[in-house]
Amino acid sequence: MIITKVLLVILAILIVALVAFYFYGRKLQERQAAQQPAFEAAKQTVSMLVIDKKKLRISEAGFPKIVSEQTPWYMRWMKVPVVKAKVGPKILTLMSDEKVFQQLPMKQECKVVVSGIYIAELKSVRGGIPTVAKKRSLMDRILGRNK
Repeated sequence: MIITKVLLVILAILIVALVAFYFYGRKLQERQAAQQPAFEAAKQTVSMLVIDKKKLRISEAGFPKIVSEQTPWYMRWMKVPVVKAKVGPKILTLMSDEKVFQQLPMKQECKVVVSGIYIAELKSVRGGIPTVAKKRSLMDRILGRNK
């Protein structure tokens, strides 16, 4: 009898949490949809030489102060892909998309699509865009298979 009451309370809490996450997710989707046109309007293709790339916290990356102020509190401690690149005569610190970060070659000139300080897409690299090595599955690593 007591166990069923405890299970019902836990079930009720889980249902409330799921409903709250659903509405919070919808709100975040609406915000992103509202910001997407401005993001698309600010896109431009740039030729740059990648000097360095690493994953750093936003506070350690050397971005302007306004970037860290506008970052949500839950993102401040996460590590983001940061690229230091020479764009024209300037050396800039840029944030990158995860897929683009893995494909960007070091010490090579490449054309990328930039929106503000965010690298959104890799257009071309002299010699072709390098393919990212596919991660081996857990079973492949355990059994020592190569694919």
